[in-house]
Amino acid sequence: MTLLRLLAFVLLLLSAQTASAQYGPVGPPLPGPLRIVGGGSNGGCLAGAANLPDTGEWYQTIHGRISHFWGAPVTVAGVQELARKAHANGLPPLLIEDISRPRGGPMPGGHVSHQVGLDVDVAIDMRMRGYLSESHRDSIRIASVVRSDYRDIEPSMWNEGVVRLLWIAATLPGVDRVLVNAAIKQQLCRTVSGDRSWLRFIRPWYGHAAHMHISFKCPPGQSECVAKAPPPPGDGCDQLQWWFDQLSAPKAPPGPPRAKPRLPEACYAMLGWTR
Repeated sequence: MTLLRLLAFVLLLLSAQTASAQYGPVGPPLPGPLRIVGGGSNGGCLAGAANLPDTGEWYQTIHGRISHFWGAPVTVAGVQELARKAHANGLPPLLIEDISRPRGGPMPGGHVSHQVGLDVDVAIDMRMRGYLSESHRDSIRIASVVRSDYRDIEPSMWNEGVVRLLWIAATLPGVDRVLVNAAIKQQLCRTVSGDRSWLRFIRPWYGHAAHMHISFKCPPGQSECVAKAPPPPGDGCDQLQWWFDQLSAPKAPPGPPRAKPRLPEACYAMLGWTR
């Protein structure tokens, strides 16, 4: 492991420890039927979570010491289906990062949206590789497909496999949206021809230069799950300039420390935490 990778891993590990101290320990999954409470900016929790095995058919989890791989059954099944379809399209085994903690709730690193088991991060480096060793899975640093100035893609990292993976993700059953860096969306807008309807579900967001963030819809019957507003009509390619304007905008002064989020009331009992 290089010194840079070691430093990055230590910082992530400290982040995980800080989150446990601030929010409470990670308990085992709550048994029983699926129950998703909350979502969006207010966070949430879940019961009846399923676990994504460390290694499966055409995928592996990574950063297992600091990441969590519990989610709604629809999410776990969706990841496995994504991996199978990626393999069928000639892509390498997928690398899976955070889903949610066993009962959901706040995540290390400020992953507000990873609290109800409906979100998963998947690396988008589609250079050919085989399965990784256990030590490499823990230490790997996923390469960005975006230039360091975030204004365009990195040509040496961009290939048809990236486009194919994003298309598969955006067209999976039950997918709500796929978040990527604005430079990635920009490149898709430039190059995708024919059917462009799936571009509607590829949405620009901060960061997300090395991985995509897949969000699944609330499953049927989950009345306590907060659904997102659907993506606006159209391919979204005429709405990208704002993201690049922000790269030149003056940085806002630092604000006060982030307050501990106020979770939905039912989550305190489900997580075993005090208010």
